[in-house]
Amino acid sequence: KIICLTPKHNYQNLPMMRAIILFLVLSAAKAFVPSGIPSSKPLSTSNRSPALNMAGGTIFTEAMESFGKEYPEFYEAGWGPTTKAERWNGRHAMFGWVVIIATGFAKSHGLIPNPETMLSIKEWGTLATLAGPQTITNERAIILIANVHALFIGICAAFAPLSFQDPLLIPKGEKDEPAAGLIPAIVPGLSKEAELLNGRLAMLGLVLVTGHSLATDTPFLSTVDLFLGNLLL
Repeated sequence: KIICLTPKHNYQNLPMMRAIILFLVLSAAKAFVPSGIPSSKPLSTSNRSPALNMAGGTIFTEAMESFGKEYPEFYEAGWGPTTKAERWNGRHAMFGWVVIIATGFAKSHGLIPNPETMLSIKEWGTLATLAGPQTITNERAIILIANVHALFIGICAAFAPLSFQDPLLIPKGEKDEPAAGLIPAIVPGLSKEAELLNGRLAMLGLVLVTGHSLATDTPFLSTVDLFLGNLLL
């Protein structure tokens, strides 16, 4: 006998799962809070920005130093809590917001053909499913395909960066850029400081919208529309 989970089961444990996920998301944000305990060892001013020195050190900065000592090979390549990783994560978050807004615009203006039509497993095979026998909608398939090019850009940046492209990993012999600190310098225009700050805001926005969506059981796009004053959908 095959038992299929359907909406009629109501998933009684789902509210508890949402609460746990929200707690984990908020706990992760604590890494960006300045440490209230002064360090007995003065922080080195080498490779540090003035903003970081004024902050007196943060939990995230201490995690970067600890990770660098424990895993020097990964740290030198830009893996883990590094400025390189933060910059690329911010880029992905900013690109994600572009796709999210574009998706909402396309959905509200009827630009996605037959959005609620389920893909046929006979025509698409396992590409039409994510988990279980239930297939995905045409809308979801179009959104997934729209993100494929970003995936290939990331792969190219990691393994075969172009001459004009910023590599995903730090090349051997080069060092990571200095940590920007709790509050990075505000430099208007197309600058590295502006990119880093915008990336942080984009990542923070994703955390806030995701947390609100999980806590209130609201669809993600509907939450984005709420945050935008109901101007998107």
